Amino acid sequence: MKRVLKIVGLVILVIIILIVLVVGFLLIKNYIDSQKHWLEKDYYTQFQSDSELEKKYVELGDYEVSSKIVKSEDKTIGNIRIWYPSEIENKQNKYPLIVVTNASNMAALNYEPYFERLASWGFVVVGNDDRQAGTGISTSQTLDYMLEQNQNSDSLFYGKIDTQNIGVTGYSQGGAGAIRAVTECKSSGLYKTIFTGSAAHSYLAQMWGGYDASKVSIPWFMTAATGTSDDTGATDATKDWLGVAPLSSLVENYNAMSGNVFKLRARVVGAEHEDMQERTDGYMTAWMLYQLQGDEEAGKALIGENAEILNNANWQDIEKNK
Repeated sequence: MKRVLKIVGLVILVIIILIVLVVGFLLIKNYIDSQKHWLEKDYYTQFQSDSELEKKYVELGDYEVSSKIVKSEDKTIGNIRIWYPSEIENKQNKYPLIVVTNASNMAALNYEPYFERLASWGFVVVGNDDRQAGTGISTSQTLDYMLEQNQNSDSLFYGKIDTQNIGVTGYSQGGAGAIRAVTECKSSGLYKTIFTGSAAHSYLAQMWGGYDASKVSIPWFMTAATGTSDDTGATDATKDWLGVAPLSSLVENYNAMSGNVFKLRARVVGAEHEDMQERTDGYMTAWMLYQLQGDEEAGKALIGENAEILNNANWQDIEKNK
């Protein structure tokens, strides 16, 4: 009997050791995966478009770019990562600021080329390493940090941030977080414009506190993919999986906004949820250039009866009020 118990004990010990090893392996693998770069440095060169302005603004701008990393005291944020025109070190110009809200289980370190490309168009672009940014809190805290730097005479960014021209972008969970950042936080009133890519629909976003699109009072360019990962065709969120950002959610958010505010909704043809960051780059950049820099040429991509997007085969389900 004792021998049997001894054998059973050894078997249990082996099982426990195997479980520990498997869990340890998975934790290590998850950590390694979390540090990977998900975008190639020149990812934008693979983008295809027959539309002149979309193709132009998906590429690099004219500014050389530098970056810096700041360790945050907030463990959720981890690091604050900033990309900016290199000339900022030698000039007294003010630069528009764009704050980026991460998608689920993503951190700024995973898609650095996105920030660098956007900064090359003359923006200071800032993100963080919060992998669950749907509440909008870390976005607000990151904005607070940059505004503090703008007031700090010892900072590289002292007096260099154009506080009248601040935008926010977010994808997926980050889209919900961006909406909350402009509606539910103490710094909400400081944003001038918002762009979202496949923002989680309002029912799904309840896990991060939800959002009320009717509270958005600044120009909003909202986008989603036509693929089933964004839109399954289901209609009842309480019973079925709708996808992350179905067309119905764009319509709902668009209609909830005041007609006095510039709003634009559109979907990317043939895209799936994971494609949205790369597939929207061109017009996202054009939107920010128009809204934050007053770039009239960029505005032609999206503004007016002859806006390029209206005749662009890459886009459908377009509605706008300007």
